[in-house]
Amino acid sequence: MTTAAPQRPRVPRRVLDGVLLLDKPVGLSSNDALIRAKRLLLAKKAGHTGTLDPLASGLLPLCFGEATKFSQDLLEADKTYEATMRLGQRTATGDAEGEVIDTRPVECDRAAVETALVRFTGEIVQVPPMYSALKRDGKPLYEYARAGQTVEREGRNVTILALDLLACDLPDVTFRVTCSKGTYVRTLAEDIGEALGCGAHLTMLRRTGVGALTLEHAVTLDALSDADEASRDAWLQPVDSVAVDVFAGSSR
Repeated sequence: MTTAAPQRPRVPRRVLDGVLLLDKPVGLSSNDALIRAKRLLLAKKAGHTGTLDPLASGLLPLCFGEATKFSQDLLEADKTYEATMRLGQRTATGDAEGEVIDTRPVECDRAAVETALVRFTGEIVQVPPMYSALKRDGKPLYEYARAGQTVEREGRNVTILALDLLACDLPDVTFRVTCSKGTYVRTLAEDIGEALGCGAHLTMLRRTGVGALTLEHAVTLDALSDADEASRDAWLQPVDSVAVDVFAGSSR
């Protein structure tokens, strides 16, 4: 006769209000990051404010309790990223995860790169990538892509508020971009590569800002895990102060 293993007592969840500015690591989905943070804070109600690709790192605001009413405002806020693209190679996914589907020589110089960045500043039209969560007939585009299918996508107007060259060590180019909601930085890198005549794909993406919120007051999951309960709670930003920062950093 076997004895059933004793069940662990369920830890009660708490009602918490505020926004946790999480520095998400590479390799973790936004939803998995939310689940881990929610578990560490023993919180009842929480939600994230728009996905950050698993291959991307950086600022992921998580809303707890009353702060969830500002989730939409955070979704609408302008975003700032630092990114590195590799010229001369296109991939199936537009980033380093996909297989290389096109290789071309890189014949441009730093001046040409700077000119291209100016060209893509302001209001531009982007065609959403096939490897995205946008839906067509109720089905995410990435499911069509994984099945080897391509569907028509309409171009969308997005605004590139700032686009600055940080480093140019060809074929690698690092830039900082501040952009409106709905901008795909992968697509931006691909389009810049096409403008330079050699193609490109994204090799690194790090979100550094959402509205006026920055990584300066963000915490990693490792640091949160190592902290005691009181220290974890101290990382929650007050709802009112976050609301001010969101609107202060929006172009609306």
